Amino acid sequence: MKSVLMLAAGLAFSLTSVAQNWKIDPAHSKIQFTAKYLVISDVDGEFKKFDGTFTSAKPDWSDLQLTLSADVNSINTENEMRDKHLMSDDFFNAEKFPKITFNSKGIKSLGNNKYLLSGTLTVRDVTKQVELPLVYGGTVTDPWGNVKAGFKATGSINRQEYGLKYSNAAKTGEAVVGDNVEFTINAVLIKQ
Repeated sequence: MKSVLMLAAGLAFSLTSVAQNWKIDPAHSKIQFTAKYLVISDVDGEFKKFDGTFTSAKPDWSDLQLTLSADVNSINTENEMRDKHLMSDDFFNAEKFPKITFNSKGIKSLGNNKYLLSGTLTVRDVTKQVELPLVYGGTVTDPWGNVKAGFKATGSINRQEYGLKYSNAAKTGEAVVGDNVEFTINAVLIKQ
C-alpha cells in the first residue's frame, strides 16, 4: 500500500511540473507603439501580424519561457505613406529584416502578479538585452472550453540603438521623429 501511495504522489508531482504550452491568440492580442512626431505630438501604431509561443510548468509562471515575433510588413499607423516609409531602409528595412523578435532568458517575480522579464530583442540586425515589466492578468476558461491567460508587457527603446536612424533634422532644423519609442504588448494566450 505504501508503494502505491508513493507512486501516486510521484505521479501527482510529475503532472504538476509538466510544462504547459501556450500559443498567442492574435484575435485578442495587440503589439502597439508610440513615437513622438516633431517632438510635439504622439504617433501611434501597431503590428497587425505577430506570433508567439509560451511555456511554463509552474502555475505561478515563475519559469515562463517565450518567443515572440512581429511581422514588420504588417506595421500600421493609419497612414499608408508613413507605413511604407517605416518599412524602408530609413527605418526597419522590412525587405531585409522582416521580423522583430523577442526571446526570453529569465523571469523574476516582483509579487502581486508582477514580473520582470529579461531577454533579447532583435530589430533589424541589432540584438540587445532588455528587461520588460510584465503583469499577469489571470487565467480563465472561455465559453468554448479554451483555457486562456492574459499578460501585459510595457517598455521603451531608443530607436537609434537599433539602427532606425532616420532623421530629417538637417532639412528642417528639428527632429521629425523622437528617439524614444514606447511599446505595449497585450497578450492573450491559449493553452495547447
